[in-house]
Amino acid sequence: MSKNITFLLLISFLCVSCNRNVFREITDFNEGWKFYLGDIESGYSVDYDDKNWRMLDLPHDWAIEGDFSEAHPSGSNGGALPGGIGWYRKTFRVNKEARDKKFFIDFDGVYMNSEVWINEKYLGKRPYGYISFRYDLTPYLSFDEENVIAVRVDNSQQPNSRWYSGCGIYRNVWLTITSPVHVDHWGTYVTTPEIKQDCATVNVLTKIKNETPETATIQLKTSIKNREGKTVSSEISEEQLNAGSAKEVTHQIALSKPELWTIENPYLYTIVTEILQEQKEIDQYETPLGIRSFSFDPDKGFFLNNKPIKIKGVCMHHDLGCLGAAVNTRAIERQLELLKEMGVNGIRCAHNPPAPELLQLCDKMGFIVMNETFDMWRKRKTTYDYSLYFNEWHERDLTDHILRDRNHPSVFMWSIGNEVMEQWTHADADTLNIQQANLLLNLERDEKSLSHTNEISVNSLLTQKLAGIVKKLDPTRPITTGNNEPNSLNHLFRADTLDIIGFNYHLSDFEHVKDNFPGKPFIATETTSALATRGYYRMPSDSLFIWPIRWDTTFYDSTYSCSAYDNCHVPWGSTHEETWRKVKNNDFVSGLYIWTGFDYIGEPTPYQFPARSSYFGIIDLAGIPKDAFYFYQSEWTEKPMLHIFPHWNWTEKQPVDIWAYFNQADEAELFLNGVSQGVKKKEQDIFHVAWRVNFQPGTIRVITRKNGKEVVSQELQTAGEPYGIKLTPDRNIIAADGKDLCFILVEIVDKNGNLCPNADNLIHFEISGDGRMVGVDNGNQTSMESFKVPYRKAFHGKCIVVIQSEKKKGKIEIKAVSQNLQTLSINMKAQ
Repeated sequence: MSKNITFLLLISFLCVSCNRNVFREITDFNEGWKFYLGDIESGYSVDYDDKNWRMLDLPHDWAIEGDFSEAHPSGSNGGALPGGIGWYRKTFRVNKEARDKKFFIDFDGVYMNSEVWINEKYLGKRPYGYISFRYDLTPYLSFDEENVIAVRVDNSQQPNSRWYSGCGIYRNVWLTITSPVHVDHWGTYVTTPEIKQDCATVNVLTKIKNETPETATIQLKTSIKNREGKTVSSEISEEQLNAGSAKEVTHQIALSKPELWTIENPYLYTIVTEILQEQKEIDQYETPLGIRSFSFDPDKGFFLNNKPIKIKGVCMHHDLGCLGAAVNTRAIERQLELLKEMGVNGIRCAHNPPAPELLQLCDKMGFIVMNETFDMWRKRKTTYDYSLYFNEWHERDLTDHILRDRNHPSVFMWSIGNEVMEQWTHADADTLNIQQANLLLNLERDEKSLSHTNEISVNSLLTQKLAGIVKKLDPTRPITTGNNEPNSLNHLFRADTLDIIGFNYHLSDFEHVKDNFPGKPFIATETTSALATRGYYRMPSDSLFIWPIRWDTTFYDSTYSCSAYDNCHVPWGSTHEETWRKVKNNDFVSGLYIWTGFDYIGEPTPYQFPARSSYFGIIDLAGIPKDAFYFYQSEWTEKPMLHIFPHWNWTEKQPVDIWAYFNQADEAELFLNGVSQGVKKKEQDIFHVAWRVNFQPGTIRVITRKNGKEVVSQELQTAGEPYGIKLTPDRNIIAADGKDLCFILVEIVDKNGNLCPNADNLIHFEISGDGRMVGVDNGNQTSMESFKVPYRKAFHGKCIVVIQSEKKKGKIEIKAVSQNLQTLSINMKAQ
């Protein structure tokens, strides 16, 4: 028997503080796992000797720990990081007093092809790396003895993704313990069929399971609690459940004077579902509730609570920069905080079900989420992608996705596919016989109706089938897809089952939407794909750089950089300003989701290796905003702001283009070393002002005015030689829970504290006290430095270091050391 560290579940099922039975226990099951990178024949065996395996806590992404290499089969599109096969094992005990309980293990996501055993009993396989799933451990547990759970993860067949996927148990794992009579997994469905100012109707459908050999008589109580935890309305009913059965019960509850969920004030209630038997509570289950009404209008766009709102969204892949795919709630929260600061109100989950934590945060912070399930259906995009499993697994995976996420108030629409190959009018017209069609679609059709079935009708039928699954589970939200063929003959459109027409790019086709799709609302599901490297500027700024020439060609430029002026984009995309102009000025466009909010690992368009992460983001991979961030801030926020760029370190007399984004003002004036370079006014639909001046060292200063009165001013100075290091933590106090993070911005500055925009000094980090370093980054898409080493080169004068707390209160000291620069250290607290 393995002698590895045991996780002991002290389950007495007694809540001492209130002296009543504990009804449902959800335990963080992330600690105390062992990991082995490689394949073994008997990794699931109880007696397997794993004493030399690595100890770690989940979530875990083994790929992010690897080295970048062109030889990795994932390719640069997959981040040039390794795949492979990995095993995880965990040993735990359960008290014999818990024999009458039910035990479930819940995986939020494992990438990919996961297989799970408990005490050598095979529980099952889930190929899709983004789906959440549960197994019942109860029949196989040993009480007062060691139990061994083993997970095999196979991400060896690559490429299987068009972006960086990560490898391993990269999302959270939970042990859920219930009574045999309990609310089922994802067992509530909440709707608000009527919302008025003085009253709202809340329908709560609850699925209860009785996993005992006897009929159970229970009371089902549903309560609504406000933000302060006070019960504001409730309903109770008596129910009978036959032995070994499940039952769905609906409670309709009136809620007086409801607080509405809005973007500005995302008010959340909590629905508490309780099961009582013989006057004792035996289960409790919580569901978030946001009271809001919304609609998509073909002419006027999107309405939230009867108010017109333009959806100002971004697409987001799931990686967290230097943390890889391993989920961390604070890292996701930091991303959303930055996006809120920019003025974003919408998130598109591209192109897969997200981590549950993302939706929980969107509920709390006020984002309009487009929740997406698939990037491909039957037709592949990469050699070993989900298309290999689609026929067998799409019903289960789509069903589980909708059941998991349908109660989140932040979710406003479902997307069942992104740029799936089945959309195209020129799709292969290979004939399918009745057996093939029924196998694919699980539809009962006679031979006559299928005698002329070809790829066109099958693709439309498949669209109808997927939409039908969603509508059956959640008829309250509209369904869309992201399409890169705007033709009305697109097979997905021809299915006539999508509630919202969605285009990816194709700005010039927006004007034809109302004619080609009469009566259908429209949203720009994916837009822009502008390219930028933070801190790099290619002049003249009024020149446009479209890279690569075509989507299927490669591109080379010795700088491996893209201009941070808004003057570089892919051939299928457009500039930030051009895109927003089209969306802003057309009411029928419900909104847009920009590709992308953050840079992400993989898909380094327009380049290939050694580029290994994207150039699309408005914020770089390290979480440092690019200049486009401030364009959106000037358009999407009301607080007075001004942003001028580029930096002011150039060659003497070199012509330099200076841009300014601003709001709440009607003009801006530039001064160079105190001498005015002219006043500029924003013209209609021109979102920045610009000056071209010959460089001379010193200071540039811009003042914005409204009606002649100064609103905001900003200045940039020519920086001297690098002298020291500036450290700016995003927070000075973090939680001592072993999970919380502090992101520290590191800047190279001159003697006067000015950023040195061309500095690339190598900085070493020394961490002491009750914390540890978990990542470093600088936003450079071509950096071959590991994300996990304690050093990083500055990129255009900046980088970051990420510190994680230990499970201990105390101080954490971070010291930054670089040759020929003044050493700097800062302290923070974990409490």
